[in-house]
Amino acid sequence: MSQIDLLLPVDGLGVFFRLSLALIVGGLIGWEREIADKPAGLRTHMLVSFGAAIFVLVGIETGATQASADVLSRIVQGVIQGIGVLGAGEIFGKSRQQTDTIRLSGLTSAAAIWVSGALGVAAGCGLWAIALSGALTCFLVLWLVKKWE
Repeated sequence: MSQIDLLLPVDGLGVFFRLSLALIVGGLIGWEREIADKPAGLRTHMLVSFGAAIFVLVGIETGATQASADVLSRIVQGVIQGIGVLGAGEIFGKSRQQTDTIRLSGLTSAAAIWVSGALGVAAGCGLWAIALSGALTCFLVLWLVKKWE
């Protein structure tokens, strides 16, 4: 299967597989955030990944990605922008002002939300190897590197 074939409309089972994969990869990252007792946990990351996959699949299933090569790029740009708003909310929601300075926190959680969206895009495009290896790598960075810090 070529890269072009991945962006052709798929059958119902293919859509189900891609959306399920998005939930699984988002859930893996969200589970780590949940056990680390972070506000954006399992459900948030699953929904971010799931939503990103839906946006990509809408473009694929309507044939828009075949009509113009720029469509997928614009969809991904919109997904990234929306996730950026969520990440900013995570950062500024946890940040607090101390005297004359503002102490930022939540940067790692915001980055994890961003990665969940990217994994959802990969799953929506049918790039299962990227989605799974990316989720595993992100989980290891969040869990293992935290122990080394």
